[in-house]
Amino acid sequence: MDQSRVLLWVKAEPFIVGALQVPPPSKFSLHYLRKISTYVRTRATEGAYPRLYWSTWRHIACGKLQLAKDLAWLYFEIFDSLAVKTPEERLEWSEILSNCTSEDEVERQRNQQLNKVSLRTSLIGEEWPSPRNRSQSPDRTEKSSCHNKNWNDYSHQTFVYDHLSDLLELLLDPEQLTASSHSTNSSLVSREAVVALSFLIEGAVRRTRKIYPLHELALWQPLHAESGFSKISKTFSFYKLEAWLRACLTGNPFGTSACLKSGKKLAWAHQVEGTTKRAKIACNTHVAPRMHRMVVMSQVYKQTLAKSSDTLVGAHVKIHRCNESFIYLLSPLRSVTIEKCRNSTFVLGPVQTALHLQSCDNIKVIAVCHRLSISSTTGCIFHILTPTRPLILSGNHTVTFAPFHTHYPMLEDHMAKTGLATVPNYWDNPMIVCRESRDTSVFRLLPPCEFYVFIIPFEMEGDTTEIPGGLPSSYQKALGHREQKIHIWQKTVKEARLTKDQRKQFQVLVENKFYEWLINTGHLQQLDSLVPPAAGSKQAAG
Repeated sequence: MDQSRVLLWVKAEPFIVGALQVPPPSKFSLHYLRKISTYVRTRATEGAYPRLYWSTWRHIACGKLQLAKDLAWLYFEIFDSLAVKTPEERLEWSEILSNCTSEDEVERQRNQQLNKVSLRTSLIGEEWPSPRNRSQSPDRTEKSSCHNKNWNDYSHQTFVYDHLSDLLELLLDPEQLTASSHSTNSSLVSREAVVALSFLIEGAVRRTRKIYPLHELALWQPLHAESGFSKISKTFSFYKLEAWLRACLTGNPFGTSACLKSGKKLAWAHQVEGTTKRAKIACNTHVAPRMHRMVVMSQVYKQTLAKSSDTLVGAHVKIHRCNESFIYLLSPLRSVTIEKCRNSTFVLGPVQTALHLQSCDNIKVIAVCHRLSISSTTGCIFHILTPTRPLILSGNHTVTFAPFHTHYPMLEDHMAKTGLATVPNYWDNPMIVCRESRDTSVFRLLPPCEFYVFIIPFEMEGDTTEIPGGLPSSYQKALGHREQKIHIWQKTVKEARLTKDQRKQFQVLVENKFYEWLINTGHLQQLDSLVPPAAGSKQAAG
């Protein structure tokens, strides 16, 4: 059979969601990964292989790689978040954690519950993602090369292609390796190892639409000669398997490049006319399976855009170079990346995995998300609800964290679909993950006196009528105090017994002051952008 009939490609999600956008610790080199691979296999009966317990990984990471415990947990938990789990399972884990009353109790639960992380440490090799290795992306910059690589499917393919031998060697059983941990001409790869590699690679038979994990194609009878599988030994020839993989690897048909090239243009439930010429908004949901959905937005300028539809559900969303805009994506999302945006507000539906900001200035983000990470941002505010500690990576300045402060009618339903609960909530306990500084002055918590709730200005069907989980008491008190001032003001005006003409004059003065405030704060643009477009030009959600 002609092996060119089979197409293989590198999956995007492990890189978009699972690769942390900072240079890895120095001991995450191939040398140490090989040592870890051998070590865990010798301790299979102690919860080390093929499924890795947190207690064993903690011993390796803290004792042998000399990582801090919180960083060791971060890597472990990121891998766990990539595992296929139902929303109910994720909600159950949140409930278990929220019932813990001490750090020791949390640690015990981690040891008991999180024991299903497969050994896929090859993703954290020494060359991904590191600013020392420049991105292949044509629009790369020094400031954001790490991030571009995470969304650049050509970089995904190049990384796997260049390191394929190393990846396969990490999956070999110790007896198949030389003393220096390398393969030989007779090395054999187990079926289980190829199943593990399916975490990174999938494919299809040419001219068919069905997608298969790598191991199913490699074990397909007509391909045994090419993939090197032996029915007798139930293993693969290392060199035949590697040669077959290299011959069949091609570009990801559901990656960012394909989405931008042939993606369908999105329609919007609310869109102001006149400033859309540069905007590029595309999605692949008309051709991509649900787990491969992608939406890419670029160069949205002075716009208010709103969408809540099945097109967004479960999609990886990339928002790039948007300026002076208000964007509402009110559906359950798989991941969101916001890059090189300025002076804008983003209101997001629950983000099931990762929400990442890169190279942004003066951005406000309002979201419920599994994880938030930020790098190279200035003057950004994050109103979030998250069960993990927000990650402050390198190059950030004047970051503000604040409690999640809005709701829309379908919010709690969308949270249930993504497995996100209201507790635990670590919005106010960020973790600084960068080598150059541990300076906590890079961030602040929003003072309650500066806090206001946010109203989403669109009508929708649904049952959510208040902020999920409520507000921290200090912020709730600040709101109550402000409302009390309003009541006092209204009472004072009423008791002043103004004449009709005085009331008119007073009203004009108040309206003028309010208008000045709208202009000075930039809220006037936001209000103007909510004016419905002319009849016939309004775009429906699609």
